[in-house]
Amino acid sequence: MRILLLASAFNSLTQRVQVELRDRGHTVATEVVHADHEVRDAVGRHRPELVVAPMLKTAVPEDVWTRHTCLIVHPGPPGDRGPSSLDWAIHEDRDTWGVTVLQADGEMDAGAIWASTSFPVACVGKSDLYRGEVSDAAMDALTLAIERFESGTYRPSPQKGHTVHVRPVLRQDVRRIDWASGTDGILRALRAADSQPGVLDDRLPGGPWYLHGGHAEDRLRGVPGEVVATRAEAVCVATGDGAVWIPQLRRPRRTGEPASVKLPATVALGSSLPDVPELYADPETPAARRTFADVRYEEHDDVGFVRFSFPGGAMSTAQCRRVLSAYRHACRRPTRVVVLGGSRDFFSNGIHLGVIEAASDPARESWANIQAMNDLVGAVLATTDRLVVAALGGNAAAGGAMLAIAADDVWCRSGTVLNPHYRLMGLPGSEYWTYSLPRRVGPDQAEALMRAAEPVGVSAAQRMGLVDRIVTASPSDFGRRVTEMAAELAADPETHQRITDKKRVRARDEAAKPLAAYRHEELARMRRTFFDPGAPYHALRAAFVRKQPSRPVAPSTWAPSPTI
Repeated sequence: MRILLLASAFNSLTQRVQVELRDRGHTVATEVVHADHEVRDAVGRHRPELVVAPMLKTAVPEDVWTRHTCLIVHPGPPGDRGPSSLDWAIHEDRDTWGVTVLQADGEMDAGAIWASTSFPVACVGKSDLYRGEVSDAAMDALTLAIERFESGTYRPSPQKGHTVHVRPVLRQDVRRIDWASGTDGILRALRAADSQPGVLDDRLPGGPWYLHGGHAEDRLRGVPGEVVATRAEAVCVATGDGAVWIPQLRRPRRTGEPASVKLPATVALGSSLPDVPELYADPETPAARRTFADVRYEEHDDVGFVRFSFPGGAMSTAQCRRVLSAYRHACRRPTRVVVLGGSRDFFSNGIHLGVIEAASDPARESWANIQAMNDLVGAVLATTDRLVVAALGGNAAAGGAMLAIAADDVWCRSGTVLNPHYRLMGLPGSEYWTYSLPRRVGPDQAEALMRAAEPVGVSAAQRMGLVDRIVTASPSDFGRRVTEMAAELAADPETHQRITDKKRVRARDEAAKPLAAYRHEELARMRRTFFDPGAPYHALRAAFVRKQPSRPVAPSTWAPSPTI
């Protein structure tokens, strides 16, 4: 069936819907639209049999929905209406919530229901919940709705039988934090706004700031609203009965200026940061501790787990170095298997474009960041005395995808979307991709992936060799399943032979062309791009982090070396 996806942004859910519907045999086109005429133009050009809106902020024009069935994915249960549905669910501490697939009509979120499903509201940030439980529920409901549409006999049910809750936008005066109140309530407010819009606060030094994300702290105390410590670029702020860690801050937008950038909290505060203790970011902090640790190391059943989680999947120079330090520690331990990742949400999206954009010298920071990313990926590729597993509980892109495929095995949670390319940011790419990607999928497929610059679903990724195992698990259960699978791999008698074979193949490849040569060639191209003020990368980066429209980069030939 010909399906047209209309979206306000090519976000994670839109990408997942696109790749999974294509995998089911549908012909799918995707258009990002912001106005009525863009919707009409898209429908006129594609002449779809069905229109689906996975994430659409604008209303579908009447002349479109009266001529075409248009299915709207709403992140709320039947009867729920309004643009802040998920925010309210977290704000009100709901245990369960829902996703409803509605037919577009003259009133927002009021159309007849084609399908709905519920999901548990995990104790995570809104964006994590959206990419996890909401995404799973949305695909289940949308798949059912499309099957019902294809049958030609199903009639959607009107909402008249449901209690209607029209929820307004969750405003900042409702989100506002009273630092003298309890930690749990403060964390709930932060979780309901973690990626967007953030919680506006004027108590922190140099404020006002938008606060993004939050983690409980079980030991530190202080005067409510005051910064009491820092760790790994996050700040710890005292509450009425404890403290919370804030990993990111963002300046409010000023009139006439471009949108501000989310930054690691201590980076954002700069000279405004008070003189407080910097606490060691111990990767072996026990998982039972309620504290902030974005990189952790655990060991179970002859397996070392290097777990890391960064907002938006972006990895700054400092964050890359912390992961590398934990990885090197893992490789000194007497284990047979090391697992990278294994947490829910993003695995990695590569270098931190926000930190780069805010740097006094973005070119120099770009260079430092890509070197740090290469150090980490190179360490993974050079590991020959044990097996390395990349466990992706969520999406990965660009250098983050290349970090994953540097491992011996790539395990992905079902529903994960990969973007193994760089072109949309105007970059030729690094992280040893000219070695790792052709090694997995072949030179022709590697070039095709780079040129197409499109998302890849896990089923297609497994077929082409990017992914080794698909893990069917809920976002919250993924870590447990990976722990079990890794223990089985460590205990498998064939693992010893795999390690022996791995060492032999690495020696053969090194003799043919050293890893250092791949790195040198890739970084030479990246350096030319970073330090060329006219390179598209700089405008594309600024547009991306400041959420401005940008012009796409035309395909280029960034082919692997002929020696591969």
